[in-house]
Amino acid sequence: MDELRKIDLNLLLALHALLSERHVTRAALRLHRSQPAVSHALAQLRKHFDDPLLVRQGGGMVLTARAQSLAQPLQDALSNLDSLLATPLFDPARAQRRFRLSLSDYASRIILPHLLRHLRQVAPGVDLAISQASRETMLAQLLDGELDLALGLFPELPQDITAQPLFADRFISVADRQVLPASGGMALEDWLARPHVLMAMRPDAFDEIERALAARGLQRRIALALPHWSAAVEVLAGTDLILTVASRAVGSLRQHRTLRQFTPPLAIPSFDYQQAWHNRKDSDPGHRWLRETVWACSQAGR
Repeated sequence: MDELRKIDLNLLLALHALLSERHVTRAALRLHRSQPAVSHALAQLRKHFDDPLLVRQGGGMVLTARAQSLAQPLQDALSNLDSLLATPLFDPARAQRRFRLSLSDYASRIILPHLLRHLRQVAPGVDLAISQASRETMLAQLLDGELDLALGLFPELPQDITAQPLFADRFISVADRQVLPASGGMALEDWLARPHVLMAMRPDAFDEIERALAARGLQRRIALALPHWSAAVEVLAGTDLILTVASRAVGSLRQHRTLRQFTPPLAIPSFDYQQAWHNRKDSDPGHRWLRETVWACSQAGR
């Protein structure tokens, strides 16, 4: 108890954030404090423990041996305090909160209508701010605390990011039926000879289709790269273009009578569409409720 009287408990919260994030700015975001305040807290902690705690190495910060020895005991102590003081319930009917999500118009069409109807019925005080970005940008925003939840395909996850599968999907190709063979399908050689539409936030994206091609030493010509799922189908009519996308991005082609979908003549693995978040959000009851709600709405959209 004597040692506890010598240190402000707020400094222990700052120490936990610094040891977890290994970055002053991200620790400040986590604590909802200014960067200078957290830098000052780090200086006090270094003086108290007579150790630098965080040192620069390469392009980032690493923990000293003393900091590493503090990490688990500090986590255990704060967890015990959380259990004692926290009110873990989240009442969506009374909550006043704004969540920041990033998702494409693919996910917007599949999940967002169900999600918004649910929110208006059971959580009218919960607001959503939606953005759209590449998967690399979304992961960076999660790490930096700029997003609460990201929806997309995340084959490689950085440390401290967790992802949960929402639903599975497969790839299909779509083209104008007037320029397709009578069988409706297409041989790989002919498929590669045709110009293609690439659906991506960046024109140089290396997506699942490009990976499947590269695995066989093949490549296709990208005649059009664009980030808009809804527009991608519209541009096909009356052209020789081929679009290969997730099947649920296309939906029904009944309103596009000149188009036909077919199985790509290339083995492209199916995929799990995911929601991803930073581990710092794990114990947040509101965020847990949001994740569970998004998952339930993704099932309703199947």
